[in-house]
Amino acid sequence: MCDRRLAGTFALVAALSISVIGAQAFDQTRYPNWKGQWLQAGGSVDSRWDPLRPPGAGQQAPLTPEYQAIFEAGIKSAAEGGLGPDPTARCFPAGVPRVMMATRPMEIVITPNITYFMREEFSMLRQVYTDGRRFPDYVEPTFPGTSIGQWQDTGGNNRFDTLLVETRGLKGPHTYDASGIPFHQDGEAVVTEKISADKSDPDILHDEIMVTDHALTRPWTVTRGYRRDQRNAQPQWPDFVCKDDPTRVQIGRESYRLSPEGLLMPALGGQKPPDLKYFK
Repeated sequence: MCDRRLAGTFALVAALSISVIGAQAFDQTRYPNWKGQWLQAGGSVDSRWDPLRPPGAGQQAPLTPEYQAIFEAGIKSAAEGGLGPDPTARCFPAGVPRVMMATRPMEIVITPNITYFMREEFSMLRQVYTDGRRFPDYVEPTFPGTSIGQWQDTGGNNRFDTLLVETRGLKGPHTYDASGIPFHQDGEAVVTEKISADKSDPDILHDEIMVTDHALTRPWTVTRGYRRDQRNAQPQWPDFVCKDDPTRVQIGRESYRLSPEGLLMPALGGQKPPDLKYFK
């Protein structure tokens, strides 16, 4: 069970308290108003990574032959009753960039040196550092990764309107969406984003996301969209609790099922039982 909403809230409160010290130097009018509760534009909890293409194989992900085979094997295993390729079904956080699908509500908090993306799902707190720092020689892998951003004034009116972000140090297992499109196991993926409001509607955000990864034959770029929930002036942020499927049992790399009598049984046809050499 994963419930880290309270810990994430405390972390944000602490960070905001520190930011008060530099409040006088923070001209809020120079930054965009991205307050409120943002929802995924279209789609659902199981929506596809590229919203313009069909799910699964229809995404036409530019995978190498090796990782295309891994992807297809995961789909085949799920169809036959196996655990399936989606790690979030086992309570692993979605991580970046999948977390930016915003399948559940998202809040954006802008401070002088850090922009926070708070997610209801898995209570994930993503921090984008905008204080001019550079990536260290070694980045500790985490599910949200380490994100460094830069604000831009593309309109030339002395107001920031676009946030450029680069993210490294992504921890697996993670996929692009529920269909299980995989990342390379070397953990060297780099994600870049260009986040900005729609020019004709400030209640719509666009996030152009490009992934460079050794599992891909070329960088893969998609654009995700979000809309501000104007119906909810005082949004609620309920706890999100993730629970494993109680009928599944993971032993090593194998997934088994529990029968109604509570007995271990195969999940796939011809599946061998676990090694019981330490049991009499």
